[in-house]
Amino acid sequence: MNRGGRSILNEDGSCADEFRDVIPDNDLLAILRTILLNRVVDRRLMMLQRQGRLGFYLTSTGEEVVTVGTAYALQEDDPIFLTYRELGALLWRKVPLSAIMNQLIGNVQDINKGRQMPVHYCYREYHIPSISSPVGTQLPHACGFGYAAKMLKTNQVALAFLGEGTASQTDFHAALNFSGVLNAQTIFVIRNNGYAISTPESVQTRAPSLAIRAEGYGIPGFQIDGNDLLMVVQTVKEAAARARSGGGPTLIEALTYRMGAHSSSDDPTRYRSEEETQRWEKVDALARLRLHAKWRGIWTDAMEEEVWADAEKAVTQMISDCERWPPPPVESLFDDVYERMPESLRMQKEEYLRFLREKSRQ
Repeated sequence: MNRGGRSILNEDGSCADEFRDVIPDNDLLAILRTILLNRVVDRRLMMLQRQGRLGFYLTSTGEEVVTVGTAYALQEDDPIFLTYRELGALLWRKVPLSAIMNQLIGNVQDINKGRQMPVHYCYREYHIPSISSPVGTQLPHACGFGYAAKMLKTNQVALAFLGEGTASQTDFHAALNFSGVLNAQTIFVIRNNGYAISTPESVQTRAPSLAIRAEGYGIPGFQIDGNDLLMVVQTVKEAAARARSGGGPTLIEALTYRMGAHSSSDDPTRYRSEEETQRWEKVDALARLRLHAKWRGIWTDAMEEEVWADAEKAVTQMISDCERWPPPPVESLFDDVYERMPESLRMQKEEYLRFLREKSRQ
């Protein structure tokens, strides 16, 4: 079931011969493996949250084609400004599973020292800027980076993900307006999964699409089928090439569906029907991609079983390795606040540590 937008793949997984080169066979297999790993990570970590071993989590089941396909279409040094539902981009960038899990737990190995909520990743060496909870704040940052890339002639493109709900935020307007005016080397991808937590898209706008908003900022806008990997990759590649050549920013609306809840704190049965979810499960983006790989003759059920097993093993090892680490030491709360700790903060630190020592004796 296609909610609309431009597409390349047919329902049976076939496509016109002219589009086969959009993604070479070996790359398609790598993308499939990444999406399967994404599914296993999401399922296992949601189970961990329900067991009380993880404080919070969000899944991306059903939306992986948008995130993995977009990351694939970029250069490795193009920064990706994430929200909290683009695990696939991290996996494609080869962020170690241990680094992801350490952040989720907030243990002593977490580079953020446990100071961020789970799923608020930050990996400078993989060109992933820090995620922030307030939705939309990443958009002006991406605009600024894209403008800097243009001025410094680095040939980089900044890409920012957002949900359709975030397209109603003022940061969205500011980022797209300035990107258009400054001709920034920035791409904005709306991962339109149908719901802003519990609010359906139908009550958020009367416009026929969100991509049409690009016209108001004088930039190109495209609505695409976000469950069509070839369409996602081709559109993002074209937008990146346009930006690098001086053509400015692009707004892409990728239509997909959120199979699960908004987060581990959400109950989607209160605002959407089981029938709706079941309809989408029958046309899952992963199933569609599997059909395409089989149509190419490069994927078999035996291969898929092996990939699932390898992913389960890797995630089990990830959980086992990372749960053995303790939380960061309490005194680390006072580190990295100032370059030189002022006397007032030093006194607070000493007082707090003294309090903890006395409490431990009781």
